[in-house]
Amino acid sequence: MRLMVSVEGVVQGVGMRPFVHALATRLGLGGFVRNDGRGVTIEVEGNAPQLQEFLADLERFAPPLAVVDRVHTVEIPPRHEPTFTITSSAEPRRRLALLPPDTATCADCLREIFNPADRHYRYAFTSCTRCGPRFTIVRDVPYDRARTTMASFTMCRACAREYHDPYDRRFHTEPIACPACGPRLQLVDRDRRTIAGDPIETCAQLLSDGAVVAIKGLGGYHLAADAASERAVATLRARKHREDKPFAVMARNLDAARLLAEVDHLEEELLASPARPIVLMRRRADARVAAAVAPGTAWLGVMLPYTPLHHLLLAALPGPIVLTSGNVSDEPIAYRDDEALTRLGDIADAFLVHDREIQVRADDSVLRVARGATLPVRRSRGLVPRAIRVPRPFVEPVLACGGELKNTVCVGRGDRALLSQHVGDLENVAAFAAFVEAIARLERLLDVEPRIVAHDLHPEYLSTKWALEQSGLPTIGVQHHHAHIAACLADNGTDARVIGVAFDGLGYGTDGTLWGGEFLLADLAHFDRLGHLSALPMPGGAAAIREPWRMAAMYVLAAGSSVETSVAHRHADRWPLVLDIARSTPLAPRTSSAGRLFDAVAALLDVRDVVTYEGQAAIELEQLADPTEEGSYPASCIESGDRFEIRAADVVAAVLDDGAREVPRAVIAGRFHNAVADLIRDGCRRGRERAGISTVALSGGVFQNVLLLGKVVDRLEAEGFQVLRHRQMPPNDGGLSLGQAVIAARRRAA
Repeated sequence: MRLMVSVEGVVQGVGMRPFVHALATRLGLGGFVRNDGRGVTIEVEGNAPQLQEFLADLERFAPPLAVVDRVHTVEIPPRHEPTFTITSSAEPRRRLALLPPDTATCADCLREIFNPADRHYRYAFTSCTRCGPRFTIVRDVPYDRARTTMASFTMCRACAREYHDPYDRRFHTEPIACPACGPRLQLVDRDRRTIAGDPIETCAQLLSDGAVVAIKGLGGYHLAADAASERAVATLRARKHREDKPFAVMARNLDAARLLAEVDHLEEELLASPARPIVLMRRRADARVAAAVAPGTAWLGVMLPYTPLHHLLLAALPGPIVLTSGNVSDEPIAYRDDEALTRLGDIADAFLVHDREIQVRADDSVLRVARGATLPVRRSRGLVPRAIRVPRPFVEPVLACGGELKNTVCVGRGDRALLSQHVGDLENVAAFAAFVEAIARLERLLDVEPRIVAHDLHPEYLSTKWALEQSGLPTIGVQHHHAHIAACLADNGTDARVIGVAFDGLGYGTDGTLWGGEFLLADLAHFDRLGHLSALPMPGGAAAIREPWRMAAMYVLAAGSSVETSVAHRHADRWPLVLDIARSTPLAPRTSSAGRLFDAVAALLDVRDVVTYEGQAAIELEQLADPTEEGSYPASCIESGDRFEIRAADVVAAVLDDGAREVPRAVIAGRFHNAVADLIRDGCRRGRERAGISTVALSGGVFQNVLLLGKVVDRLEAEGFQVLRHRQMPPNDGGLSLGQAVIAARRRAA
């Protein structure tokens, strides 16, 4: 009896073929296994009981990095083959295989790197089938060495022997290399002159002396500095033009991470996972980290080494290092050597480089933990290109272009959505080029020609403009907050109709105003606006985002409060002007944004008048809030036909009254968070009364606030609601493209 078995999922580059070979050989079966454009194809021959055992063990004991989505079996005529072999990959007619993400150095490779008797001793590019670069070096599929950036390195005899031995853990490890035949490190100065000495040891010495070093990683260049040195971190901030936004820190191991932050069980799992993301954790008071690393926040982004280079470098240093994206503020991460040496030449004192080309730029992923579950903040290296299985298959391929901030793009095909790595904010030419590059790469690797292009409704988004310029393809505009809720539904594998709470900075509404504090009745095809926060002017438009005190002025005016505020005194010269601007619609677009509400309260509590990065005021307000405070502030609700408005200005009036009574700021901030949680609960109650629905989906950047998220979920669950929240995708605009894709597909299918 002979079977043809097709295995789909993440099954290339993860040791699947040697696993299948070993399994078939152990059972005495004949046939072969090979990679193809769909995944892995197996032809296996033997008696029925052995074949049944083979199929059961195929999924039960698949390699750790494999994700088996589907196994399809067909009986074919026997060939009477006595042995089982691994054959060359088949040239695909269509590319449907899923690429594996980059994976952190495994324990076996790590032992070899630090073993003086091993030929991989201190070799910075050691890998095997269980670890190493994947997505960032792939040029094409099937995933074979010739289709990666390792193609230019000819294997030595020792590597070739391991590569061709199906019983070796480096069998068909496409990035296989050793000091005799693989990539090499070099430490150079700004003028590209080689710096003498061992590259890693010399780099460590430079960092210890206070230098800033650009280090070539898996998905691009990082900028490194001694995390304990105020001078070194301040130098990095000044050169990078990054005033306040926190830097990530790399610690040598879990024990070192525990000296920096309060690490719970799930955070420990995330830190040590194969993806090796940055994990946002509460910083220890005694952490030996410069204050300039993460000013204004009690949270610290910590990650562990995920390449041999990182392990070797951290082993040569006494403590942790700052490791932040290699870019100038607002630009995408540099990943090509010439580009990095040019763009980072005024920032870095030296460059630790190597000659393995990076094919795909990819920033580090960022995760945090909220109420015992993962909350993604940025989905990129180590997590991309894992597919998201959607509730209903795409009838035809869809390309979704995402938003303007935290951009990602998405290609939907079959029952999966594949998102790009984090592209970033589309605010300059370099970022827009990265956006176009990400689209081209997804289309090429997936062999997809989109039949539909989905985009945000905002006419000034660069992603929208690009979509509308694609001649010959139908385009579907998707409302920003509907996309948020649809992304949450897809993230949870459901197409149910829900009450969607979309709270964020802002998004273009169907009425031409800027939304951001929304209660929607939504599914994957349609939505109705049930209610929202009352809209107020944004004096100066984007200037009100950069200067939260402007929104404070609007909320003080709307609250009708006569309380004297310190923020009004600080801006006495411009306060009347801003009030005048608010009367001009072109200069003060109206917004229902929850993000701007947080900005206003942050300014009123003297937390932040001006921000230097997105969400800064809200982040610092969350840090200020007393999490044990149980008091709250009421907000009235205005019924208007079949829609309601919640007067957040009532909350601000109470904030001002407590401030006048000199209630501690931490208490007021705690009560404010409770008030927002209460008004969300009350809005969902109204939604249930009108629609009879008890499932709520929470999305939008405001729900990155773990204090608020916990309070909202607690209140809703106490009311009997089922609460859907993001677990695979960020609630911020990084998930918009997923929502756009599933909405566009559903509308086309209707």
